[in-house]
Amino acid sequence: MNASSDSSSPRFPELGFYTLAGGAQDPRELLSECRDAEDLGLGAVFISERFNVKEAVTLSGAAAAATSSMQIITGATNHNTRHPMVTASYATTMHRLTGGRFVLGIGRGIKPMFDAYGLDSITTAQMEDFAGVMRRLWHGETVVGHDGPMGSYPALRLDPTFDEDIPLGLVAFGPNSLALGGRCFDHVILHTFFTDETLQRCVETVKRAAEKAGRDPASVTVWSCYATIGDHLPEPLRLKKTVGRLATYLQAYGDLMVETNRWDPAVLAAFRSDEMVRTFPGAIDAKATTEQLEHIATLIPDEWLAPAANGSASECARAVRRQIDLGADSVIMHGASPAELAPIVDEYAALPRP
Repeated sequence: MNASSDSSSPRFPELGFYTLAGGAQDPRELLSECRDAEDLGLGAVFISERFNVKEAVTLSGAAAAATSSMQIITGATNHNTRHPMVTASYATTMHRLTGGRFVLGIGRGIKPMFDAYGLDSITTAQMEDFAGVMRRLWHGETVVGHDGPMGSYPALRLDPTFDEDIPLGLVAFGPNSLALGGRCFDHVILHTFFTDETLQRCVETVKRAAEKAGRDPASVTVWSCYATIGDHLPEPLRLKKTVGRLATYLQAYGDLMVETNRWDPAVLAAFRSDEMVRTFPGAIDAKATTEQLEHIATLIPDEWLAPAANGSASECARAVRRQIDLGADSVIMHGASPAELAPIVDEYAALPRP
């Protein structure tokens, strides 16, 4: 890697990455990825949660031990998978462990998975209620007799001496979540494969909601989650990180993707009715062979895959920068490890600062 950073201050605070991208099976890879990311000067590491070897609390602590300058952001965990006291103390511990570099990011989750696990679906009102309760606990309040959308609790208290300003993040998709992010959260994390028009519309929704709530819109950081897959990677891997990843999203919540991007729902129906897709055992990006991905690629229009950084390292760097030009405050270079992103970050370093 050619790019380097001062450990006390990231060179590119507006850039982040997801550690353990995709279906990673060895959580120890997080340690080297975080060290590599700080060497590159990236500003944030995002931790997504899967119920296998990607449990967010454990990974957060490991990321804290492996880093000294980057923000550590859960993107995301779900507020209903842990008792609020556990989550509140987790966030406070991480906040102090990292010297204020931690952001607790939550999201709505995937309804079919929650249904299978016997978990209630998450509502916008629950997430807003949760954010309010967390902030009260972090500032030393004792919450007595809480009875709200997130649940009923006789008493909640961390420590009356606490006075912690811990940032909150929200993975937001639809207009209600986006408005909630602007109203109550400090970071809003968008989804991958959002068109330019969708990105601009989402940023506007967040910022407008912040202003309406009496907040400074600039105080809410909107992260574009932007697939960044350069052609220096082998073609089978690029296929997995683009076609495979989008196909997996279409499997899980295709209707929402199509509605948000204003795509043609008939294309999604044809995708779902394909024999291979309909009978595929699990997540496509985790299990599909190159041959299967080549077939699935014929089902997905080029314009659906277009919202991504592709091509040479220089072309990818300019595409990442364009997300900021379109209105995003920051960019998650999604789907690639720091080692894979290194040539792109080198090219990004040569661009004028945003």
